[in-house]
Amino acid sequence: MFGSLLAWGQGGGRGAAGQAPAADVSVTDISGIVAGGTKVQFLKGGLQGGQGATADPDGNLVFTERTANKIWKLDKDGNFSSYIEDTNATNSFLFDPKGRVIAVERMPSQVGVLAPTRATLVDKFDGHVFGNLNDLAIDKRGGVYFSDDRGIPANGVKPAVYYLRPDGKVIKIAEDFAFPNGMILSKDGKTLYVDDTQGDSIHAFDVKSDGSAVNERTFVRITEGLRKNDAGVMASGADGLTIDNAGRLYVAANSGVQIYSPEGKYLGSIPVPKKPAQLAFAGPGKKTLYVLAGDSLYGIPMLAEGFKGRLK
Repeated sequence: MFGSLLAWGQGGGRGAAGQAPAADVSVTDISGIVAGGTKVQFLKGGLQGGQGATADPDGNLVFTERTANKIWKLDKDGNFSSYIEDTNATNSFLFDPKGRVIAVERMPSQVGVLAPTRATLVDKFDGHVFGNLNDLAIDKRGGVYFSDDRGIPANGVKPAVYYLRPDGKVIKIAEDFAFPNGMILSKDGKTLYVDDTQGDSIHAFDVKSDGSAVNERTFVRITEGLRKNDAGVMASGADGLTIDNAGRLYVAANSGVQIYSPEGKYLGSIPVPKKPAQLAFAGPGKKTLYVLAGDSLYGIPMLAEGFKGRLK
């Protein structure tokens, strides 16, 4: 089902990596997750809006360069190549159960299909357009959860989390976030995690059989690396999320990559030279955690492995 997708990648050899950071960052041991002394490896610099990241059907890392309007692929041999061009300023994307590339786009602001055939899935809700779509998660039924991190304040449209049902109908999940951002489903698909960049909490929802998400609650409160935002609120800067094969949650936040057990216990943090934005497991055995941070891409060899039940 997924094999033909790589035909969209366009040639190109090893990409220019730019200058590695001066600081050499090593990791403190987190039992069963990452070995102490592991180096955070600089892989590529000069990115213009490096954002959404996931494994592709062959296990390669694919990620967006939003401002450059493209998606990159990093293969198992360390070669970078163009994967999809003219992406409508896609911020994040995933593969759905049909093998389609589903994206949250910003020009215009919509949930769309980038490949194999371009299409708009939804660009309005309750008569209004979306403000600034950020991230998405896709369930086994093909339903798409997505975040609008700003809404349209002038029109009374709040930042919100939505669900696009497989039948094309959109429902609103929540609008009590200051800045809803990264999201991911648990291994069993029964819990939806959503973080709030301008707050200190990661929220969890119970997912019902029809895809609706209820029983919103605080999964964890982030305490490390809080900084005052423009409104004077202490914020974590939490952005992208991913999970590993043990169901642990990885959060790109101000202090680095924070890791929590499925029960919400803080397990440790992996430092990154720059504030991380997005992250994903990919590569052979899904044993590398790739982190996008500002204009740079890093790779971290892990003891943990990414979730094998879906691409992200």
